[in-house]
Amino acid sequence: MTDHGAGADRPGHISAGADTGADTGADRWALVAVAGLLSFVAMLDMNIVTVALADIADGLHVSAATAQWAVLGYQLPVVALLLPAGRWLDGVGTRSAVLAATGGFALCSVLAAGADRIAWLIAARLAQGACGAVLFVLMPVLAIRSVRPERRARAMSVPATLGPVGAVTGPAVGGVLLDHLGWHAVFLVKVPVCVLALVVTWRALPPDGGLRLPGRRAAGDALPVAGGLAVLLTALTLAAGRPAWLSLAPAAVPPLWWWSRGSGGRPVTGVLRVPGLLRAHGAVLALAAGFAAAHYVVALHLRRDEGASATTTGLTVLAFPLAMGLAGPPAGRLADRYGARPTAAAGAALTAAGLLLLVPWDGAWSAPDVAWRLALAGLGTGLTGGPVQALVMGTAPPDRLATAGSTVQLARSLGFTLGPALATAAGGLTGVPRAGPVLAATAACLAVPLLALPDRSPAARP
Repeated sequence: MTDHGAGADRPGHISAGADTGADTGADRWALVAVAGLLSFVAMLDMNIVTVALADIADGLHVSAATAQWAVLGYQLPVVALLLPAGRWLDGVGTRSAVLAATGGFALCSVLAAGADRIAWLIAARLAQGACGAVLFVLMPVLAIRSVRPERRARAMSVPATLGPVGAVTGPAVGGVLLDHLGWHAVFLVKVPVCVLALVVTWRALPPDGGLRLPGRRAAGDALPVAGGLAVLLTALTLAAGRPAWLSLAPAAVPPLWWWSRGSGGRPVTGVLRVPGLLRAHGAVLALAAGFAAAHYVVALHLRRDEGASATTTGLTVLAFPLAMGLAGPPAGRLADRYGARPTAAAGAALTAAGLLLLVPWDGAWSAPDVAWRLALAGLGTGLTGGPVQALVMGTAPPDRLATAGSTVQLARSLGFTLGPALATAAGGLTGVPRAGPVLAATAACLAVPLLALPDRSPAARP
């Protein structure tokens, strides 16, 4: 693991040891908490609006299909702009970037809540998705740069745990707000957290070099990757309802290939060539896909096949994020003491064990029978999240931390989207009820060797 490199000492840039406490010997846990809270709200926004789509359609007098763009309008730019955001953030001030992205995210939340036309709502969500992409990249960078190297895994465990917890608790939080306050509150609930983050960041981080707008060349480099990823995300998202949409996914390959050969893609592919990083990204994607597939399959099976109430279903699937949240903090301490790779590999094995135990599920199981298996998988996921993020960020070149953060977030986001789509397709194509749990367990099992086996190849320069 290295802490020095080109660009590491450039003031005002996102590189190891600048702007925060890492270079002064002081740990700034308030900034780590900010990273966790903003990861939570950014991931919360991926799913919280889903439960309000029917009310949005009625309130704005549009069809359900049109209202769905209140969700897609956020998800598409989040995923499509992650890599361009990472490249841009490698050369701007941390404090300015956090303040701008958080302020923009909060402002877009207010605009979305006040929209009286679907066009204004979608526009606000598209802009919010762009801010969300910046936040997703910034949060692991902010966490790792706020503490000394020997405490990096503990710091990384905060956003790595709270982000996925926000994703799975979104529908539950949205349902409560919808029942008591209406659909506008689904957008406004994140504003107080953003205001708190703005205050802490303003006071804790020193002024920096400020922001610079991406140049014309950078914007041109971003178009093919953003377009390709947008096509891929659209195919995966719509495939959860109709597996035939998966046939659209190959259309994403040409623009992504062209981008990878250009000036915008070479630094990203260079980071992935660093020994061990590509396999770590594969493990992140596999675990996210398994996690999302299991969450989707369990909720669907309980409601549709076993006739469980919404409350019973919600409490059952809540076992996963609760266990994950409990395991996250000790995971960081274990990784700091025994190493990020063995801790992450052990967590992946525990996740795989929990999901494998779900495969024999039949109608005789009670809700607690399902819940403890989900909790076991959640404990493993909690043990994996922070350590694997620390492994990636600690191995990446110091002047490419934001790029490394963007690639990890992209792998996780694609996994969250890919899991339900593949589970649906597997069940529809095979007609086997257990195809979904088998796919979820298989994905988690693939992550174990990816994390457990060290990479002994010579170092590659990005």
